[in-house]
Amino acid sequence: MNYELFIAKRIIAGKKYKNSISSPIIKIAITAIALGIIIMLIAVATGLGLQYKIRDKMAGFKGHVQIVNYDNNNSDVSTTPVDKNQDFYPKFDSISGIKNIQVFANKGGILRTETDFEGIIFKGVSTDYDWTFFEEYLVEGKVPDFNQIRTKEVLLSQTVVNRLQLKLNDTILATFLKTENSKLPSNRKYIISGIYNSGFAQFDKSFMIGDIREVQTLNKWTDNQVGGFEVLLDNFDEIDKKGNEIYSKIGVTLNSKTIIEAYLNVFEWIKLFDNNVWFIIAIMIVIAGINMITALLVLILERVQMIGILKALGSTNTSIRKVFLYNASYLILKGLFWGNVIGLAILFIQHYFKIITLNPETYYVTTMPVYISFTAIILLNIGTLFLCFLMLIIPSYIITKIEPSKSIKFA
Repeated sequence: MNYELFIAKRIIAGKKYKNSISSPIIKIAITAIALGIIIMLIAVATGLGLQYKIRDKMAGFKGHVQIVNYDNNNSDVSTTPVDKNQDFYPKFDSISGIKNIQVFANKGGILRTETDFEGIIFKGVSTDYDWTFFEEYLVEGKVPDFNQIRTKEVLLSQTVVNRLQLKLNDTILATFLKTENSKLPSNRKYIISGIYNSGFAQFDKSFMIGDIREVQTLNKWTDNQVGGFEVLLDNFDEIDKKGNEIYSKIGVTLNSKTIIEAYLNVFEWIKLFDNNVWFIIAIMIVIAGINMITALLVLILERVQMIGILKALGSTNTSIRKVFLYNASYLILKGLFWGNVIGLAILFIQHYFKIITLNPETYYVTTMPVYISFTAIILLNIGTLFLCFLMLIIPSYIITKIEPSKSIKFA
């Protein structure tokens, strides 16, 4: 029988233990552990949530990898066409992990009403386009239908619609500049078939999604000429690897660029979330450990007589230390239990009810996203338990300084 564990259980179950001088200190230590794990869970879940949500939104607008002509400029406007007849289109059979390849072509323009105007990028797409992203953020209407000879339907953001005081199914006038200086601008009318709101202000205020044939007509391109290709991957974590593989498989006149390379500043900013999360975790574990050390020392000092009696009966210092470490471990586990219950409840409430909102101009999202990773939760709990336990080993050595004759006499 593990008599150290038996004694620890008896101490925990005893009424004197619950009504002792150390009781409020023990409650404070448990509360510190619970608050620590709550804050760590929120930090990890929101940090991962922001990272995943921002990168998914960027991929929704731009794809994971874009393939364009080498001599194309760095703007969003497609200036030099690419031949659609490529070995990798419509399927990239030579590379695994690719979800979809879709053509696109961008054209700069101006949306005009009787009282206002707004600059936009007309993004032309085709029947191969994956609408999953925009369907998720669709507020009204539907995505454009390309299963017809020519469609005037477009998808416009709620930001632009509100600025121009438009509504669903309204006709909007768009003006596009010609590439030649001597040419007059072209005017086109489009019907707003759908309104989306991704919360990514940088793109919402710029992009109008429509038929690629409109861009081809405006640029006087043939049906086989497009602005480029967007590649969607199955796993974002492999974007660097797949980006290199794609670059090696395309023609010498073509260039590929991942969204990380195209928007390096945004992704560098996202990486800072990890540093903040690790800092919060370290601070919370230190605070929880200090509270547990205080609770352990109080428990030891409160039971000096018991320690002396156990030593007099032949117990070793190691065995007595185990009794108090078992006791402390129980307190840590109790704090972790309540911390997980409360922390996960807060995260689920935020996930489903979107209580906490953010400024999309700063954070690219309208509500605080949370990503609940059970692997991260398990690692957080195990790590907290292990580190707090390690911090208690050295203070427990005070037991070796207690002499049976003095402690029993003191009692």
